[in-house]
Amino acid sequence: MIRAVIFDWGGTLTPWRTMDFRAGWRAYAELRHAGDAQRAAELADALAAADIARWTGIREDARAFTVADVLADAAAEHHDDEHAHALAAYRDYWVAATHTDPEAAPMLRALREQGLRLGILSSTMWPGEWHDDWLRRDGVLDLFDGRTWSSDLPYTKPHPTAFRAAMESVGVEDPAACVFVGDRPYDDISGAKSVGMRAVLVPHSEIPVDQQVPVDVTPDAVIQRLAELPDVVRGW
Repeated sequence: MIRAVIFDWGGTLTPWRTMDFRAGWRAYAELRHAGDAQRAAELADALAAADIARWTGIREDARAFTVADVLADAAAEHHDDEHAHALAAYRDYWVAATHTDPEAAPMLRALREQGLRLGILSSTMWPGEWHDDWLRRDGVLDLFDGRTWSSDLPYTKPHPTAFRAAMESVGVEDPAACVFVGDRPYDDISGAKSVGMRAVLVPHSEIPVDQQVPVDVTPDAVIQRLAELPDVVRGW
């Protein structure tokens, strides 16, 4: 019997939107080195390279990381007022990619009406409070019983400990009683099925080449719209 549904965030609960991650770091660097275009460009390049290296590293050991880790890798000082202003510019750049799918709220309420507990497990370097702010803005924060951000964990998806942390957050111990919904075959589908969860694929995202991992895995269901999910889960 299914007791909980846990969702990936970006590209699953939010519609996929192509963003230039380098532009986000340029916004940061241009405030850190206002008036010095060369230093700003050098910092932006270093941050972009560190960002890529961290995400690529997940393919090897699923080690989680944070914005602070990327800044440290790029040897960027991040303990002063200039950093705070620059980080706000970086965050503002990404807001366009954070809006919740309009179908999410009614879908989540339908699942709750079925008596299911709801959670999020997201591979993210961003602080959990950023995500909570965006979910609150869109009126869906209180629909979740648990929210698990890899920036608070030692490992991210597809590592089993990340999925177990998400299960703990919603108060369900048996993975067979959980469904995971995500957009990435490797991180989401293979990761969930490896711990014994059912897995639903939402195949809408363009996964960056440096983050792709070939994997032979078959989801338990594939949906094209979030609105389809309550009927799928009801059938289990």
